[in-house]
Amino acid sequence: MTFDSAAPASGGAGPARFPLYGPEFAADPAAAYARMRARGPIVPVELSPGVPASLVIGYDTALDVLRDPGTFPKDPRRWEAKIPADCPVLPMMMYRPNCLFADGAVHARLRGAVTDSLARVDASAVRGYVERNADTLIDHFAPSGEADLLGQYAQILPLLVFNELFGCPPDIGDRLVYGMRGIFDGVDAEKANAELTRGVADLVALKRERPGADVTSWLLDHPAELTDEEVMHQLVVLQGGGTEPEQNLIANGMRLLLYDDRFAGDLSGGSLPVEDALDEILWTDPPMANYGVTYPRRDVELAGVRLPADEPVVVSFAAANTDPSKASEHRAGNRAHLAWSTGPHTCPAKGPARLIASTAIERLLDRLPDLEPAVPVDRLEWRPGPFHRALAALPVRFPAEPVHTVPGAGARPEADTGTDSGADSGEERGEDTGAGAARASGPSPDESDRDFPPVEESTRRPEAALPSRLRSLRDVLARLWTRR
Repeated sequence: MTFDSAAPASGGAGPARFPLYGPEFAADPAAAYARMRARGPIVPVELSPGVPASLVIGYDTALDVLRDPGTFPKDPRRWEAKIPADCPVLPMMMYRPNCLFADGAVHARLRGAVTDSLARVDASAVRGYVERNADTLIDHFAPSGEADLLGQYAQILPLLVFNELFGCPPDIGDRLVYGMRGIFDGVDAEKANAELTRGVADLVALKRERPGADVTSWLLDHPAELTDEEVMHQLVVLQGGGTEPEQNLIANGMRLLLYDDRFAGDLSGGSLPVEDALDEILWTDPPMANYGVTYPRRDVELAGVRLPADEPVVVSFAAANTDPSKASEHRAGNRAHLAWSTGPHTCPAKGPARLIASTAIERLLDRLPDLEPAVPVDRLEWRPGPFHRALAALPVRFPAEPVHTVPGAGARPEADTGTDSGADSGEERGEDTGAGAARASGPSPDESDRDFPPVEESTRRPEAALPSRLRSLRDVLARLWTRR
């Protein structure tokens, strides 16, 4: 028997469409997914008021969708034509000429440029960027004995690393983060999208004029000969995955280590608890909870449900990962989760992303091993939004520590003069949305996670002082959060 995905529920099995917006869903999405399961592996939802979609919550059904781009293509333009310009979810779903919204040969060309450019990233350089910038951020709040680990740490650190990897001056980087955050939250999303577009255009123009050893320059110089507009839109998808989801992975991992008795026994016990906590988060509470959006060109029947043509089919990575039919208590080292999607649109940056998150958490715990939560877990607040799993704050307490200085480290804060010295500014190569795993302890749905090797002309840089513009942004952001 086939059911229409938009048909009203019968027998009290829930509303005609489950809302994925508002504070109630944000506070406890797991309870919402549990209610949805009475309707089967695909359920009707609203992404925002008046925007219908079908949400795939079954693991096997999610694999069917993600691995079949012929039936479930990524191009949203026919759907988009029916949506008002001020729709809050439109900037997250609208067509852009990047690898996320392409299939076939076009996708292969764009994704090839992205993966080749990311392959030139030096893992040891990334670890160094994270550690040095983490130390500087921690130095700002360590003497106070309290902090908001989201606003003072997890939110800022990915921005600083992104700026270094992509050769992005801090003034442009700040605009990009403002735009991306507004898009994810669906707050004044049209204005946020415009600011994001202007920011990436300015970055591409800068690197066209002054190329360097950075991902933006490598995209511009790739043999695929991407246009400036194409480079802009590859940057949008990389920045979208490299900042907002990354901060959520760091913050959610810390939340688990602080509050969950399985992990909170010994926060100074080394890297293994951190890796186990990240595996648990990626299985049960991934930073991109619902995405992997596709748009069938014709009515499609799947798992006994009729999916209307040109209506979004959204994959719930969070619900699919916790499908009761696939329940397992042994998640540590198991990388078969869908947190990074699967199929041809598997996240291309999962290796760097996981390295950034694990290094960020390990550095924090090395510096402040006696961290304690400042509020009960039920008082933590979550930012509403249909796509992400994002804390609003993560307050902690700890014994006050003096400012930490690492001999020979280059990224140390300097006196704030208010001036700018003007220094340099496997089976499938698989969702292009996010940030991953440095080494696999077990297989993923398509391929083992891979480290990214150092190569010539990579992002590795000498241990020299960072540009003063970058230090200035970092120091100002940290001071602002300290004074909140």
